[in-house]
Amino acid sequence: MTTITLGNRADSQLNPIGRLGWAVWRALTSVKFAVLQISVLVVAGVIGAVLKQIPAAALHDPAGYAQQLALIHQAYDPLTILGVNIGPGMVDVFDRLGLFEIFAAPWFVFLLTLLVVSIIVCTLDRTPDLWRKERLVRVDQAPPFYDMRMDNRAVFSALDETALADVRSVLRRSRFRVREQRVAEPAGADVIHLYGDKNQYFKLTTLFTHLGLILFLAAAAITTAFGFETVVFLGNGQTAPVQPVGTPGNLVVKNVDFQAPMRADGSFADFTTDLAVYQDGVQVARKTIRVNDPLEFDGYAFHQNTFGPAEDMVIRDPTGALVWDGPVLLDGALAGKPQGFMTIPGSDIGLLLVLDNTDAGDPVLAVTGITTTPQADGTNISFLGGLGLGQSSDPAFTANYSVTWTDATAYTGMVIKRDPGQGLVWLAYLSLITGLILTFYFPRRRFWARYEGGRLQLAMLADRYVSTDREFAKLVDAIGARTGASAQLSTPET
Repeated sequence: MTTITLGNRADSQLNPIGRLGWAVWRALTSVKFAVLQISVLVVAGVIGAVLKQIPAAALHDPAGYAQQLALIHQAYDPLTILGVNIGPGMVDVFDRLGLFEIFAAPWFVFLLTLLVVSIIVCTLDRTPDLWRKERLVRVDQAPPFYDMRMDNRAVFSALDETALADVRSVLRRSRFRVREQRVAEPAGADVIHLYGDKNQYFKLTTLFTHLGLILFLAAAAITTAFGFETVVFLGNGQTAPVQPVGTPGNLVVKNVDFQAPMRADGSFADFTTDLAVYQDGVQVARKTIRVNDPLEFDGYAFHQNTFGPAEDMVIRDPTGALVWDGPVLLDGALAGKPQGFMTIPGSDIGLLLVLDNTDAGDPVLAVTGITTTPQADGTNISFLGGLGLGQSSDPAFTANYSVTWTDATAYTGMVIKRDPGQGLVWLAYLSLITGLILTFYFPRRRFWARYEGGRLQLAMLADRYVSTDREFAKLVDAIGARTGASAQLSTPET
């Protein structure tokens, strides 16, 4: 059985499966491949920003999706190039490729997942070398290391061995971990090496940064693949399912009461919804929601988002039987006026309602009856009239139906979301911030001292985030103050 060791092992030493695995590993750790992945995701993001995108709420609603796609056709169908109308065909092709729902497309989720895997593999590949580099230290350095022509070097002369105690004390007061090594020389006094290390392992905190990136991308992939979002408009007392009808364990929301109190100047002071949530016919949650204070249940968040006018209507058929008693939501617009539509139950007549005001400022509701078959005059309009608040139509003029406007109310609009990646986003943020803070605010410093025959040589190296010249000068001054001697500082060649 062949043992596969990832490293610099030649491909010829591996069996075919091993060679394939090694090739995949090399690809995932390749900087060029990582740049390619990021470039493709960036291009996809730019396309998603330029092209109209179907709202997330319509992705789980076939009727809503068809409606949004029709709007996209309306926007792009007139597009022509060199006199050729390419708009309709382009929309069809882009729709099949998922370019109108890029951030929810399976291929986009795959690319995000692949990037997550690549970052994980790169981290695993580089961590052993990073650990060895940070863990292994060299206490003793050769004399050329202290060459005074290099940065951050200093030398004290005519000191006895007790000066090393002062060096140890200064380093420990500055929170360096001090190590010592004595090297016996065949002829002459021993050479004593001191080594101080500060924040030795903090470079490993870059792993927190990598973890944060991984968690951010994983959260995006999970939310895109398994998240849910929809928008629901409800009049007072109305209910609606959260997911498509027939979904097991589906939730039903009910607008128990919507309120939008006004100030004296006519502006809205607030708008709230007394919202109840039901599952299998049992109320499972209830709360008065407002903007930035949603109801949360079973991973779903119910956000107060908007509101608009709704008109309570009572409709009776030609026999006088009640066929409708409830609100009609004016969630559209016609000539800048609130507009809504409903079909009279049990008939082929639709009611188009438009809210307006008379010259005196009184509300008036324009009521238009629309049929599926053209009338004698060739139009689909069967009747057209207006109602004041509390008024009823004459059945003779409204296709034998009695239409009554009983009350002017309002509907509430809610965004309902399930974001399974939300928890990972917070963990990612915490991990990323932790990694950045520890990396930038706790960089590594290393300090060496070499004592031989009354001569004390000093040197310092530090990460690039450190003002090494300043810190080295402070340490040399502190050693000089304790020993009572003056140091000669290096003069680097330029």
